[in-house]
Amino acid sequence: MENLDGTVISTSLPAIAADLHEDPISLKLALTSYLLSLAIFIPASGWAADRFGARTVFRLAILVFTLGSIACGLSSSLPEFVLARVLQGLGGAMMVPVGRLVLLRSVERPDMVRALAYLTMPALIGPIVGPPVGGFITTYFHWRWIFWINVPIGVLGITLATIFIEDRRETNVWPLDLRGFLLSGIGLSLLIFGLSIAGRSFVPGLVVAAMVLLGAGSLALYVLHARRAAHPIIDLSLLKIRTFRASVTGGSIFRVATGSIPFLLPLMLQVGFGLNAFQSGLTTFISSAGALAMKTTAPAILKIFGFRRVLVYNTMLSSVLLAAIGFFYPSTPAFLMMGVLLAGGFFRSLEFTSVNALAYADIEAVVMSRATSFSSVAQQLSLSIGVAVGASILQSLRWFRGGELEVADFQWAFLVMAVILMSAMGSFLRLPEGAGADLSRGAAAPVETSADQSGSPPRNPLAKT
Repeated sequence: MENLDGTVISTSLPAIAADLHEDPISLKLALTSYLLSLAIFIPASGWAADRFGARTVFRLAILVFTLGSIACGLSSSLPEFVLARVLQGLGGAMMVPVGRLVLLRSVERPDMVRALAYLTMPALIGPIVGPPVGGFITTYFHWRWIFWINVPIGVLGITLATIFIEDRRETNVWPLDLRGFLLSGIGLSLLIFGLSIAGRSFVPGLVVAAMVLLGAGSLALYVLHARRAAHPIIDLSLLKIRTFRASVTGGSIFRVATGSIPFLLPLMLQVGFGLNAFQSGLTTFISSAGALAMKTTAPAILKIFGFRRVLVYNTMLSSVLLAAIGFFYPSTPAFLMMGVLLAGGFFRSLEFTSVNALAYADIEAVVMSRATSFSSVAQQLSLSIGVAVGASILQSLRWFRGGELEVADFQWAFLVMAVILMSAMGSFLRLPEGAGADLSRGAAAPVETSADQSGSPPRNPLAKT
C-alpha cells in the first residue's frame, strides 16, 4: 500500500498541481513532507513495537495511513494536501520498520539476505503497478481516486495483521528518550522543510534561513545529547560498527541520488516530453520490474562476489545508468528508454538489498530495534534530501535561464545526481574484504547478547567495532 501510494503520486504530480493551481515543482512538498514525517516518527517505531507489541503498532499504523489517504483525496489546496501527507507519513513511519524488525528477530543470520529480499518482493508490486494504474486513473478518471483505493487495501491489511502477526513485545524495554525525540524531530523537520521551500515564495528568505539554521542547531544539540543519554532514541554509537556505518553513509548518499528519480522522471516525461500521465506510467514502471527480478538473484550474487565487491562495482554501474537518463530526448525510442530504466532498476535493487542486509551483519539482537530505527531514519531522510536537491537543481536552472522548464534542465539534473551517486563508492571502499561474510556465505553462529546474561538491555552493546 505504501509503495503503491508513493509511485502513484509521482506519476500524477502534474495533474494534481494543475487541479490545485500550483507549479508542478511546488508539489515536491507533497513528497518531502511525507518523507520528512517518516524521518521524524520512525525513531520511536522500535520503542513502540517493543513497548506495545508489534501487532498493535502495525495495525494502528495501517489505520492512520488509510485515514491520511482519505484526507489526501479530500484536499482542495496545497497546504491541506501537505498536512494529509504528513498524517500518512505518521502511519508509514511505523509500518516498514516494525515489519522489518519482526522479520529480523525471526530468522537466522545465514538466511537474512534471502529473507530481506523476499520481504521487499511484495512491496515492489506497488512500484510496478503504481505508475500505469496511477496514470490510467489520473488520465481517465480523477487523481483523487489514487488515494481512495487505499481504503480497501488498508482494511485487508488490518485483517491479515490480526490473523498472522504475533503480538510480540519485549519484557525489558528501555525508556523513551523524549528529549532526544524532540530535538531530532525539530531538527529534521526544520532543516528538511527549510531546504524544500528554499527559493519559493511561500515564506520570506530570512524565515527559510532561520529554519535551516535552527534545524541544524537542533541536530547538533541532539548529537551532544546522544553522547550522554543512557538510551538515545537514535543511537549514534552504532556508527562505530564498520558494516553499519558503511551501510548508513554509503547507502544514504546512494539514496539521495536515486531518491530524486520518482520526482524528476515523471516530470521530464510529462512536462518536457509532452506525454500524458498514463503514457508516462507505462514507461517508468519498468524500472520496478527490473528491481523485482533482482530480488531472486541478489543472494547468489552476494555469495559469489561478496558485499564489498558488489557494492563498489554496482555503485559505478548504477551511476552510469542514472547518467544515461540525462541523455533521453523526446525522439528517443520508447524501447531504448525502457531498457535503460529496466537495467537501472535491476542494479539499484541489488544495491538496496546489499546495504540493507549489511547494516545488520554485526548487530546484536538486543539493539536490533535501535538499528532498524536508525537505518530507516537515514533512508527516509536521504530520500527527502534527494527530492529537495533534484527540485533545487531545476529551480536554479530555470531561474538562471528564465522562462519555463525545458528538457535540458532535467538532463543536467540527472547528470548531477549521477555524480552524487558515484561518490557513495568511497564508503564501500573502506570495507574489509570479508565484510558481511556471515550473511553472504551462511557461516553465522548463534549470537549471544548482553541482555541474555543480565536480563536488561545495556547502554551501548556493540557487536564489533
